[in-house]
Amino acid sequence: MEPWEWDEATWRGKVDKVRAGRSLKPKAWKDGARCAVALSFDSDHETNELRDGGLSIGRLSWGQYGNRMGVPRILETLKAAEVPATFFVPAVAALLHPDEQKRVIAEGHEIGLHGWIHEVNTQVPPDKERELHLRAADTLEKITGVRAVGMRTPSWDFSPVTLEIERELGLLYDSSLMADDDPYELVEDGEPTGVVELPVEWIRDDAVYFNMNRFTAHRPYTPPPAVLDIFKREFDRAYKEGGLFLLTMHPHVTGYRSRIFILEELIQHIKQHEGVWFGTHADIARFAKENADV
Repeated sequence: MEPWEWDEATWRGKVDKVRAGRSLKPKAWKDGARCAVALSFDSDHETNELRDGGLSIGRLSWGQYGNRMGVPRILETLKAAEVPATFFVPAVAALLHPDEQKRVIAEGHEIGLHGWIHEVNTQVPPDKERELHLRAADTLEKITGVRAVGMRTPSWDFSPVTLEIERELGLLYDSSLMADDDPYELVEDGEPTGVVELPVEWIRDDAVYFNMNRFTAHRPYTPPPAVLDIFKREFDRAYKEGGLFLLTMHPHVTGYRSRIFILEELIQHIKQHEGVWFGTHADIARFAKENADV
C-alpha cells in the first residue's frame, strides 16, 4: 500500500514506534552548573568507504588521515583544555586502529558504539542488525577493556528495531535522534524505556559544512570561521536556557590544520562562561536520568 492508503492505525503505529517521552533536563547540572557540554567525535575512519563496498584507495586514505592526524590533534586539544569527550567508533575502525582506542580510554575519554562497519541500519535485516550491534559491543570491550554504555547509530540512521537492540544491550543512552535540544527518555510503542536520549542535530555537526563528493554536485564548503560562529551561537543559547550543548565532529573532517582551531576556540569561548560542566555522554546521561526535573 502507498502511504496515502494507510489507515490511521498504520500511520500512528509508525510514528509511535519510537518517540520522545518525558524531559530529563535537570534544574541544574553537576555541582550547580548552568550548562552541560558534551563534545563527541565519530571516528569513522575507513568505514565510510568500506560500508558502501567502495574500492577507492583515495577515500580509504582520507579515512586513515582521521587516525594518523585527526585523532591525535583532537586528543592534544582536549588534553590542553583538560576536558573529557566521547568517541563513537565503528567496530571495524577499532579493529583497524586498536592503539587509538586504548589511548582514548587511557586519557580519560569514553568510547561508545557506532555500528560494525558504519552500516545503514534501515538497510540491514533486523536479525542481522542485532547480530552486528552485539558483535560490535563485544569487539569494543575486548579492545578497550571497557563495556560501552551508549550508542550513536551510524549516520544517525535508526531502524524500527534499533531501540529494542539497545535495550537488550542494557545501554544507558542513545545519541542519534533529534526530538529535542535537551535529554529526554525514549518511549517505545507507548512504553517508557529508561533509555536516555542525548539529541543530535545536523546544525551541530561539522561534516555537513565541509563534506563533498567529487563525482556529484554535492560540494558544500562553509568557511571555518562561519562554522565556529554557528557552534558558538548554539552554545550561547544552550547556556542561556540552562540546557545541553552537544557537538558532533569527525577526526577526518575537523582534524585538519585549517580547521582544528574551531574546536580550540570553541572550548575557549565556552570556558569564558561561569557554571559550565564538560562531561562525557555517559556522565551527562547518568546525571540527567538521576536528576530530571519531574
